[in-house]
Amino acid sequence: MGSAFETSGRWVLDSAQEGLSSLRFDAAAAPSVQLGPEEVLVRMHAASLNYRDLVIARVGRQNDGSGVILAVGSSVPSNLNLHPDARVVTHMTPHLGDDELPGFEGISGGLGQQAQGTLCRLGVFHYSALIPLPGSMEMSFEAAATLTCSGLTAWNALMGMRGREVRQGDWVLVQGTGGVSIAALQIAVAAGATVIATTSSDAKADRLRSLGAQHVLNYRSQAGWGAAAKELTPEGRGVDHVVDIGGAPTLAQSLEAIRRDGVVTVVGMIAGGASANTPDAMSALYRICVLRGVLLGSRNMFRNMVQFFHEKKIEPAVDDVSFGLEEAIRAYERLERQQHFSKVVIKIV
Repeated sequence: MGSAFETSGRWVLDSAQEGLSSLRFDAAAAPSVQLGPEEVLVRMHAASLNYRDLVIARVGRQNDGSGVILAVGSSVPSNLNLHPDARVVTHMTPHLGDDELPGFEGISGGLGQQAQGTLCRLGVFHYSALIPLPGSMEMSFEAAATLTCSGLTAWNALMGMRGREVRQGDWVLVQGTGGVSIAALQIAVAAGATVIATTSSDAKADRLRSLGAQHVLNYRSQAGWGAAAKELTPEGRGVDHVVDIGGAPTLAQSLEAIRRDGVVTVVGMIAGGASANTPDAMSALYRICVLRGVLLGSRNMFRNMVQFFHEKKIEPAVDDVSFGLEEAIRAYERLERQQHFSKVVIKIV
């Protein structure tokens, strides 16, 4: 195990600073050689970034990552397939039960805040913070690192409501080219749905089509993109699922697009907070639709998602530009400037 510790190093936070200025790379940092009975030592290979980290300004303790197990504690259950050499991805809310859905309070107590983060070469995690990848799964570490947050959120949005999972023949609307939207696009396409995507960039429109979007709307040049999306559906009935990542400013358009008894799932608020024109909960009554909010998903949802990606041979899309561990600040700056497509990834070697 000595050679493993020779490649240690992690990002830490200087509490006297704020935002990106609080980040400091400690090249000599390494976890304790002594594992607790329920702990697992992982050599991290990749991490991916979320808007969450910019919002809470705790970027030094990232939660999304993938790697290979080096050692396991004596009490790690053998039936979880967590063993040396197993490829794993991190689960953000290890303190919750297998079927328990996290809320904001659960996320704030999870990886990257109250527990070990992933911007390190070696990490020690409680076994409940790790999900094994199938041994025959041909997914890169960089792609796997996107599953923790955006992948699981997209899965919950489309597959988490029992009896209303996206299926062959459905129409799905996704917004923009961030991590959740791209993951939702790939899941929906693999399930046999027709996907309408929105963007403000012609270059990104081409990338969306290459991933399977059959229709792309420019939300800047076409202000009424919700009604336009509805018109694209058979007989103009509306889409079956909307994955709304904007929040209050985009919700009105999402409701314009949805069909009667369709599902609008609100998964984010990157477009801003509520205003005088923001629809309220009564809008679901006027539209006769389901309006739900989700944050991440349960551990069992994560397992189901990994199996689906394995069976469908999905390789999650990542940004064209990647960064090394020592370049983490540059990676966050790219995310902050919204120059990326899908997920910004940090390679850890």
